[in-house]
Amino acid sequence: MVAVSFNNVWKDYGGGAIAVKDLNMEIKDGEFVSLLGPSGCGKSTSLRMLAGLEHISSGEIVFGDKVVNDLPPKDRDIAMVFENYALYPHKTIFDNIANPLKQSKVAAAEIERRVTEAAKLLEIDQLLERRPQELSGGQKQRTAIGRAIVRQPQVFLFDEPIAHLDAKLRARMRGELKHLQFTLGVTTIYVTHDQLEALTMADRIAVMNDGVLQQFGTPQEVYDNPANSWVATFVGEPQMSLMEMQVTSLEGETALAFGSYTIEVDPKNSARLRAAGKKDLLVGVRPDKATVSLDESLGSIRGEVYSRQLLGADVLVEVEIGKSRVRAKANTSFAGTVGTPCYLNFGSEDLYFFDAKDGQVIPQ
Repeated sequence: MVAVSFNNVWKDYGGGAIAVKDLNMEIKDGEFVSLLGPSGCGKSTSLRMLAGLEHISSGEIVFGDKVVNDLPPKDRDIAMVFENYALYPHKTIFDNIANPLKQSKVAAAEIERRVTEAAKLLEIDQLLERRPQELSGGQKQRTAIGRAIVRQPQVFLFDEPIAHLDAKLRARMRGELKHLQFTLGVTTIYVTHDQLEALTMADRIAVMNDGVLQQFGTPQEVYDNPANSWVATFVGEPQMSLMEMQVTSLEGETALAFGSYTIEVDPKNSARLRAAGKKDLLVGVRPDKATVSLDESLGSIRGEVYSRQLLGADVLVEVEIGKSRVRAKANTSFAGTVGTPCYLNFGSEDLYFFDAKDGQVIPQ
């Protein structure tokens, strides 16, 4: 096990194609960190630079106290699991898992021991004489993970390893991978575009967009205190809604102008907005903090049902108010259908405030 650091790391492919911009991140020994972001955000490139599969343009990648910039992949003591398994179709499951050990000329008895232990841990010990074409997708992925485990590396690297599995199997594999990493205690970097995977599995999440690290923190920190409006809408499902509002006053107190409505602000947020001195804001609210009704009430905002989606125990209602669409969770008994007038409520203490110009969070 080892700590891993990115120090001012850049990846420039030339011609203005900069994949990673000044990445700084310290991953603790034994920590499970997820690199999260949309396609093209630089997360896989960062992982490949860490593995030695991509040369860095500038900066340093450090394992423990050793700079590994010029070390080839085979000398970095890492094990990588890919989305496509990368199994040898003509070899048995035993031989697929044992392959890196045979390449390193490990003794046969030690190979037998390590492969058997890994297979039992992954519950594929009964499949060792089969070949990949005889396995399900989940079993193939466990085989690929087993091949990584037997190497007993300092660092595990996962590149969207369960992205193509069906939803039920993905849910199961999330729990199994997290349990496995906790059991082995190996430093793990896990790339995904799925924020649910990152939130449920990682000790900390590095959220990336356009090659830039947007925020690095625990899942709860990133969810509760997003650094900017982009992170706020990317992390969390259903997605946070953003509304354009202006800071104004109501009977001498700080308030928010939202179209023709004026929204009172609680004392804590009132002081926060006064201190920031911003006029134009993006104001966010998560769906579980907004309520929707067919009946008007004190402080409610009139809108129209734009869509409704059954989530099982709840209904996600998207309410159109002027140019904004705000999501709210409602009971399944909510009778509003598309086009129905409705009324939205939320408390100012549940709102998120971002600068309308650069999207940065208004300081607490």
